[in-house]
Amino acid sequence: MVAAMPTVASSDSGTRQIAAYGTSSFASSELAGVGTQAPELAQPVSDAGAAAGDGAPTLPDRSKSNGRKAGGQQTGESARERSNVQQVMSFDGLNHNHQRFANGGNQFSLEPPDQGLCAGNGFVLETVNDVLAVYSTNGTKVIGPVDLNTFYSYAAAVNRTTGVRGPELTDPSCYYDAATKRWFHVVLTLEVVASGSNAGRLTGPNRLDIAVSQTADPTGAWSLYHLPAQDDGTAGTPDHGCSAGSPDATWRTNPHACIGDYPHIGADANGFYVSTNEYSLFGPEYKAAQIYAFSKRALASGAGTIGVSQIDTTDMVRGRQAGFTVWPAESPNGDTRDSGDASTSRSGTEFFLSSNAADEVNAALNGASSDLIVWALTNTKSLDSQLPSIEMSNTVTRVGRYAVPPKAQQKAGATPLADCLNDTSLPITATLSGCWRLAVNVEPAHNQVEGQAIDTNDTRMQQVMFANGLLFGALDTGLRIKGHTLAGIEWFAARPHVTASGVHAQIAGSGYAGLGDANLSYPAIAVNQDGLGVVAFTLVGPNDYPSAAYAPFDVKRGVGSIHVAQVGAGPDDGFTNYGAAFGIDPPRTRWGDYGAAVVDGSKIWMASEYIGQTCTYTQFITGPIGRCGGTRSALANWDTRITEVAIGD
Repeated sequence: MVAAMPTVASSDSGTRQIAAYGTSSFASSELAGVGTQAPELAQPVSDAGAAAGDGAPTLPDRSKSNGRKAGGQQTGESARERSNVQQVMSFDGLNHNHQRFANGGNQFSLEPPDQGLCAGNGFVLETVNDVLAVYSTNGTKVIGPVDLNTFYSYAAAVNRTTGVRGPELTDPSCYYDAATKRWFHVVLTLEVVASGSNAGRLTGPNRLDIAVSQTADPTGAWSLYHLPAQDDGTAGTPDHGCSAGSPDATWRTNPHACIGDYPHIGADANGFYVSTNEYSLFGPEYKAAQIYAFSKRALASGAGTIGVSQIDTTDMVRGRQAGFTVWPAESPNGDTRDSGDASTSRSGTEFFLSSNAADEVNAALNGASSDLIVWALTNTKSLDSQLPSIEMSNTVTRVGRYAVPPKAQQKAGATPLADCLNDTSLPITATLSGCWRLAVNVEPAHNQVEGQAIDTNDTRMQQVMFANGLLFGALDTGLRIKGHTLAGIEWFAARPHVTASGVHAQIAGSGYAGLGDANLSYPAIAVNQDGLGVVAFTLVGPNDYPSAAYAPFDVKRGVGSIHVAQVGAGPDDGFTNYGAAFGIDPPRTRWGDYGAAVVDGSKIWMASEYIGQTCTYTQFITGPIGRCGGTRSALANWDTRITEVAIGD
């Protein structure tokens, strides 16, 4: 084991109350709509969704390292395995066609899916931008797709008859808690102008919407809660001084709003936790990760009022860096107590992991780092009281070098959206021609080609788990293999220990996974109490369409041979591939932004984005336009794959 550096920072919490605003259940699903309907996109987008003409600067990039490529770590190549002896079943989950045409077609085209998965009590729940579905453990769909706007009691994303807009929901996650037998769902919700010439523009208020099932059956009733996240001093939030951008924009009710981006969830024996990356909503700056702590018992009981403690991680890393993607841990049994460590079992502790190569917190590192930050939130038992007394600390440990990975190439194939954007001859009306008119309002350059730069993330921490006293995590990194730099994975296993001075940690294991002829991206690690599990990810390269893949994991031996759960059927052909045509600035072919894996007894369920369809341009323009037999929409073709593997009793 490698000894860690001493604990260097801590912070006390502030607590406020939020109220339940209603209940919900899954409505009957209906897929409807024609091939294209203006508007197809929620708004002309920048990388983070800023409306065109919304005033400079636009919304934060949400990945300030985008476009940077750091030198990759030199490492060996992982093995590919053709047999999948541990694989129990694999089936297609939610896809872009479900997303776009749910709720009677009153939805927008979105990518990436931002994928969450949770499992327990005989059910598997998958959630993506902006729909969810429930399956039985035999792979049969129980209900769905259900659009998130309806589930959270909002107006439709867009009313295709009146044009009225509902709030914009993004970044969903879910969690099943075995201890309370409750399902948790979280999504970021942004308020928009509902109608008129500014319809769809962001007004400033944003919140974390939290849903908690009232029983162990996810198809039953759920309790709903609003947690305001704009942190501008309104709606009970602290004022974090986010810049206004263009404050003269009359539609902005909160010009100094921050945004609670990239929410992710975890739990221990006492609490339920959500972390966010806080940016200025209308200005350019990143602020710091925010941690929100709730009493898990209060949420599980459906209490009318819930206390929430917020911790701002500004300057908490080495006294000068903010936290970035401080991902809370989940545990196979819903409890992060370690029976062999009295310090973590006495009053309750939740653990987190983060990295710091991203430009948001350390631009001077040039996209590379060897720091793993281990965090502990202590005295979580007090979350059940009126005035919780919790404290957060962190320690910085040294691990193998990780660096911003390169973009991923993909295997060449049919790209009918590119063909459509390039076409000028397809009759549209008696006087107008050109398939491009069905996709965009302004004629693009007719030189669109297949995207060869799929996003592979930016070294931010991905899914974190705590099992048998060890804290597991993984992230994307550049790897140098056989003279080539590709996107790969670094994994970590840390043993945390809490004392009166804060958290300490030792590295119990770490390593890399990568291929010399393909890219691995968006890892999700799930590990049982015996230290056995899997790492799920997308595999894509010059000889591989984007595919759903995984590798077995053993804390003693690390990541094993790479298995492909489902081979991709064609290339990614979504609107973010063609940034110039759709006014996306800066251009970024979106993927991810995360996958998911979860332990369910002796099995692990995992879900990764892949491309499960392909079609020709002729099929694409055969009515309804862009549907290709109900496998995609005109503007995107992503799919998800849900896979179950056995990890032993």
